[in-house]
Amino acid sequence: MSNEWIWLSPPHMSGGELNYIREAFTDNQVAPVGRHIDRFEQELAEYTGIAHAAALSSGTAALHLALILCGVEEGDDVLCPSFTFAATANPIRYQKATPVFVDSENETWNMSPEWLEFAIQDRINKGGRPKAVIPVHSFGVPAKMKEITDIARRYELTVIEDAAGAMGSFYHEKHTGSFGDFTVLSFNGNKIITTSGGGALLSDDESKIEQARYLATQARDPVPYYRHSEIGYNYRMSNVLAGVGRGQLEVIDERINQRREHFKQYRLNLESLPGISFPDEPEAAFCNRWLTTMLVNPENSGGVTREETRLKLDSEKIEARPFWNPLHLQPVFRSFPWYGDGVCETLYEQGLCLPSGSGMPEPDRNRVISSIQEAFWK
Repeated sequence: MSNEWIWLSPPHMSGGELNYIREAFTDNQVAPVGRHIDRFEQELAEYTGIAHAAALSSGTAALHLALILCGVEEGDDVLCPSFTFAATANPIRYQKATPVFVDSENETWNMSPEWLEFAIQDRINKGGRPKAVIPVHSFGVPAKMKEITDIARRYELTVIEDAAGAMGSFYHEKHTGSFGDFTVLSFNGNKIITTSGGGALLSDDESKIEQARYLATQARDPVPYYRHSEIGYNYRMSNVLAGVGRGQLEVIDERINQRREHFKQYRLNLESLPGISFPDEPEAAFCNRWLTTMLVNPENSGGVTREETRLKLDSEKIEARPFWNPLHLQPVFRSFPWYGDGVCETLYEQGLCLPSGSGMPEPDRNRVISSIQEAFWK
């Protein structure tokens, strides 16, 4: 057995990033201004088909600004999935608004349109003020955006697509994030492409993105002295990190193909094991397969559980992670409304993310496969 750890989704540099970094240093453009940040924003817009982009310090910052720009404030309701990372819901609380958690549906594991509409109606009946909805494209699998946006339009809600892990995923030949009013991307170290840390907010509304840039640079008014008419934030991406992003964006299609190949081989070699299942690619969807995910159902696996499988991998220096523990069960969010019948709880109990890094060599992937097979042949 190799003594080296196999990590879940480590960064994968192409080498081309160094050219842009050197250029930023040579030109002394290492602040949150410079040609790389301008070009990175343009290239993101071109790649996604969304007209305008603001490069920011994180996907969380992008979510926060989107909520501000659509007028979310204290007392408003913002609907979001329970099955997501806490960063989706935290900015709702930054605005002192109420997160309303919605269950998943079984096909894509994303926000259930049926439970979404039920939650909206119930909150209105109880005197709530639904203001926005944040669908998440979990693990790079597109959510049912046609149904979700139809519901949101019916109730006049702003749609903020959390596509943090869905860069390069498409639905009905449109990039994820191009169905709502705003889209949020993340370039955290474990994503398809990374800027070390960083994110972006995109929209077809140029005025909204201009306002986002203004707020992200401490809301400094455009006058030749320091004047601030509203509260601002230090959310802008640096020109150096934007250079990293430009180099990463050049190889994104290759990275997606590599991750899709991992998914293909995992499924080919493991789906025949009792109790193991992998998610299908939804109709009209193209998934970037940011993370390969599988379910381990102990009722069909001879008693083998997700946790036993994870611990087996861990014992052999292979990092695998359980799915997100639903937010409505988290101590910090337990007091907020929740609508569903427990699909996301089952996903958490049975779900495991496998090593999916685009730079993972075939022998390492085979090591992961063998370790899982051994767990089921014990």
